[in-house]
Amino acid sequence: MEQISKTLMNWASILEQGTREQAETTATMPFVFPHLALMPDAHLGLGATVGSVIPTLGAIMPAAVGVDIGCGMIAVRTQYTRDQLPADRRPLREAIERAIPVSAGASNRTVSREHTRERLEQLTGLAERTRFEPGAYAGRWELQLGTLGSGNHFIEVSVDELDRVWLFLHSGSRGVGNRIAQKHIRVARDLCEKWWITLPDRDLAYLAEGTPEFWSYIGEMRWAQTYALLNRDEMMDRVVRQFAEWVGSDVERHEEINCHHNYTEQERHFGKDVWLSRKGAINAEAGRPGLIPGSMGTASYVVSGLGNALSLNSAPHGAGREYSRSRARRTFTREQLREAMVGIEYRDTDAFIDEIPAAYKDIDQVMADAADLVEVRHTLRQIVNVKGD
Repeated sequence: MEQISKTLMNWASILEQGTREQAETTATMPFVFPHLALMPDAHLGLGATVGSVIPTLGAIMPAAVGVDIGCGMIAVRTQYTRDQLPADRRPLREAIERAIPVSAGASNRTVSREHTRERLEQLTGLAERTRFEPGAYAGRWELQLGTLGSGNHFIEVSVDELDRVWLFLHSGSRGVGNRIAQKHIRVARDLCEKWWITLPDRDLAYLAEGTPEFWSYIGEMRWAQTYALLNRDEMMDRVVRQFAEWVGSDVERHEEINCHHNYTEQERHFGKDVWLSRKGAINAEAGRPGLIPGSMGTASYVVSGLGNALSLNSAPHGAGREYSRSRARRTFTREQLREAMVGIEYRDTDAFIDEIPAAYKDIDQVMADAADLVEVRHTLRQIVNVKGD
């Protein structure tokens, strides 16, 4: 760990200068307490760095929570081992792609599953209690429950160090969560302008605790976090069903973990109750299970938190980008992606060049940097990968 300033602690050995400067700027905000913790996978984000943990007193910066509110991971360990699986994995990938709409803006045609309906009823009731209308943000929010999205969101079948089979996926609150975030980022900017508050970056605009705007954001953000959690549950139910049909038998869920890595919670640190925003970080309290994915084609990790107080009980959420998407497309080729994905069933297309493992930090280095944050319980290697264009 490197102490960059009185209010900035850094665990990233690979840290681009622009990312460092962005984190330094965020750490100067007067309500940050006691310090910002920069995770090993840190990279540039909107306003605040992706891979940062930001504790605040009396205020929240919506951009420091992130635009995909509640984005995170879910993993299920099955009773199967690699040698019990059918040799041809393509039918499973295609079945998952039929059961779960993928790509930006994708949605279900109808609500046809009882478990989908039950989750939508839960979300509708929560919205009513929160006194807001999700449909005002996204008219198709009900039809997007159980959809993946694009970018670095994925569904994978993996095997661990004992060749046990895991089902693993990454997604968030889809269009409705993004629009909730964008609205409150605008509200925060407008209020800071109205109050003549000078900001080092307009995307560090904040909402002051006690104002109607603050509590409106908290309520809607918490709803979006629940949406993201249930969205992952919904997709996992569908993946389990497709996997069961592929292997020809029911699936036992021997272990299950579902965790956010873009969210805010009230937590107590260094003697004070703070609003803790993890933007690209997971909760790593002592003994708490967590998930840290690599990029497509590399390893992912099932971990247990070590409860490092200086890190604010946090750990990285993944590999973290080294190349922007546009730079990755200019740098790498489809043939290089094929080489990186040897032995993994995936959809071979130019659309995924910007997700090539070489566009990300070395996940092994990220995990080495996180050695005092988490203990590795299992190392997962992909055998099937599903992504959205």
